[in-house]
Amino acid sequence: MTRETVQAYHRARFDGDVPAAAAQLAGTFSFESPLMKSGDAHGHLAGLAAFVGVVTGVEMISDLYGESEATLVYDVHTATPVGVQRTAEHFRLRDGKIESITLIFDATRRHPVPAAATARPDARDVETAG
Repeated sequence: MTRETVQAYHRARFDGDVPAAAAQLAGTFSFESPLMKSGDAHGHLAGLAAFVGVVTGVEMISDLYGESEATLVYDVHTATPVGVQRTAEHFRLRDGKIESITLIFDATRRHPVPAAATARPDARDVETAG
């Protein structure tokens, strides 16, 4: 049952089908990623249309299933400067529904990078400090 539930959610999410994705989530649900947290299904799925709008493809690398958990590793191809985003997603299930998702990816390219001059001391200052 874990495999069917997670695959149904994954398909629905990347198809942009909010009702079908929501149908796989438990009444008490939480989501966490490097960019956001949500304590309910509505908050989690609210930005789905915008996300799916930039996805050009999904390439599954690995999917592992246990009795009440699953882990997917996949590449999300996007029409953004990020390009391909390697992603790991861990699911916990209870009574056949997904109760939590932890999404893991390197968000560095999604955040502004501070100027190098303000992020580190001037090299001359380092030489004289020692």
